[in-house]
Amino acid sequence: MFSIFKKTVQFSSDYFPIVTDIHSHILPGIDDGSPDIETSLELIAGLMKLGIKQSVATPHIIGDLYRNDANTINNALSLLKKALVEKQIDFKVAAAAEYMLDDYFLELLTLNKPLLTVKDNLLLTEFSYVAKPFNVEQMLFSIITGGYQAILAHPERYIYYHNDFKQYDHLNEIGFLLQVNLLSLAGYYGKPAAKAAHYIIKNNLHSFIGTDLHHERHLNALSDQKNRQLFSTMLKNRRYNEDMLF
Repeated sequence: MFSIFKKTVQFSSDYFPIVTDIHSHILPGIDDGSPDIETSLELIAGLMKLGIKQSVATPHIIGDLYRNDANTINNALSLLKKALVEKQIDFKVAAAAEYMLDDYFLELLTLNKPLLTVKDNLLLTEFSYVAKPFNVEQMLFSIITGGYQAILAHPERYIYYHNDFKQYDHLNEIGFLLQVNLLSLAGYYGKPAAKAAHYIIKNNLHSFIGTDLHHERHLNALSDQKNRQLFSTMLKNRRYNEDMLF
């Protein structure tokens, strides 16, 4: 399993489990996250208050909805970096993508199109929320033979796994690195997702923790002191993603 635990800290009101966020939607105007530069800067200010020092922005790439590519993503990244410099905000930001494992993704993979990775060959992926993929093993095999290692974003939110948590063990065993959303632990996405997230954490099936930050409501929930106490209790005061430092 990918190494995730670097050190243990004592809980305090300032505790937050990550300093590097590998899953966020803070780039302006290209998906369902931040709509503009001003909002992006506000979200980053909120992340900084939590203790996060750097973020990998991961806008959606979905064939029938958000056909982002290196150009749209890097253009948005350049605008955000420029604004950070102008405002003298000391926050590092890079960009990758969150790839829906759909036909469009498989087309990109088949054509050997360079994909945007979180770091090295680590590729952030997601499944449909409404329909369980029928060819998970084949998709993962294609990703691996393409030279990538797949991170599966927020598996706890896929409702078709809620009746059989052992499927998370299977995903882990076949090679997916599981990334849990912090707010799932606090019940933000509902009790079934919270139970699934607790199972994944308890059984040490996860490799990454992320915010999946889209908007101010997410930020407010992440900042809530009761939720932060819960994060500390559930994650045993560990720091995550420190291998992901820029």
